[in-house]
Amino acid sequence: MHTTYNWITTPITADLLRGALDLERTDHGVLPHRLPARARAQCTDGQLAMAEAQPSGVRLVFRTRATAVELDALPTKRVYVGAPPRPDGVYDLLVDGRLAGQAGVTTGGNTLTIDMTTGTARHQPGPAGTLRFTALPDGVKDVEIWLPHNETTELLALRTDAPIEPVPAGGRRVWLHHGSSISHGSDAASPTTTWPALAASLGGVELINLGLGGSALLDPFTARAMRDTPADLISVKVGINLVNTDLMRLRAFGPAVHGFLDTIREGHPTTPLLVVSPILCPIHEDTPGPSAPDFSTLSSGKLQFRAVGDPAERAGGKLTLNTIRDELSRIVEQRAADDPNLHYLDGRELYGAADFAELPLPDQLHPDAATHRRIGERFAALPFAPGGAFAAERA
Repeated sequence: MHTTYNWITTPITADLLRGALDLERTDHGVLPHRLPARARAQCTDGQLAMAEAQPSGVRLVFRTRATAVELDALPTKRVYVGAPPRPDGVYDLLVDGRLAGQAGVTTGGNTLTIDMTTGTARHQPGPAGTLRFTALPDGVKDVEIWLPHNETTELLALRTDAPIEPVPAGGRRVWLHHGSSISHGSDAASPTTTWPALAASLGGVELINLGLGGSALLDPFTARAMRDTPADLISVKVGINLVNTDLMRLRAFGPAVHGFLDTIREGHPTTPLLVVSPILCPIHEDTPGPSAPDFSTLSSGKLQFRAVGDPAERAGGKLTLNTIRDELSRIVEQRAADDPNLHYLDGRELYGAADFAELPLPDQLHPDAATHRRIGERFAALPFAPGGAFAAERA
């Protein structure tokens, strides 16, 4: 049966978006960013530019009686030379907080072809696509469209068969989180099943996810963005990117952590602030970085990574995950003497040796969809639990 809809087009503006810190006007529509323009201007790294423009945790939120919704979007899909095709990005539709549909832009889109052997990338433009959700329940409801966590997405047009209006900010606390590709979403199944999104849902909070794949590097501009973003709860999960990029030594690491936390505290002097150390990653527990792709594993259909540092280099200050955990624990203990709202969580409580035995990291670095769910549930059961760093009684 063919249904004709009387579409109403609504401009996509900042008051309809949550989880983005900036909204760039493009030739086609608007592009959500998870770092503000000033921060983006201070770093020309292509990995960071790609990561912050992938809208992990970003969602359109509106109130409506509509029973059908259409969204025109222009995705940028990644292709890795020699690797199997990546799945299309997933859009999750929530109605009154419950998953009601999933869709994707499966045709068209820009293509970013990345050659990891040479470190080069080639951008090829393509056409926009449309996704549609129908048969939504009648009556007034809150609708959320969570954008793909791992696919840059320009938003061109939003159409509904009834008027929409922004959802007023509610009484839910806002959780601002920063971390690596694991927090970004890595191999989660969909945007609402990244571990931060799952933890936020279970904890009853609004998420702003600054998980930046490959870019949790204690950058001062990221700390300033967090300082300037209103939030009721803040967490910083740091470690793995510093090891697998081999970016700094122990002498620089401690002061950089202090400086990052000092900057956040300039804007949030008493907000609960949780420092989270890395989850278990056996290749880097006691072996420094950098990490390198093992191209010999491509024939198996899944690229894997290996640590290429020398454990003997720890004596010269090269970082490993165990070194980072020890230093983070020491720093938080030192600072907490004057900052009772500062807390520490060992990442191995979220994913440790027993978890690795049951749910190993498929590429030696990133958790799969089942592990994202486990980490999200663990986080909700720890900081968000009564007596935890993010417990409701601390509000």
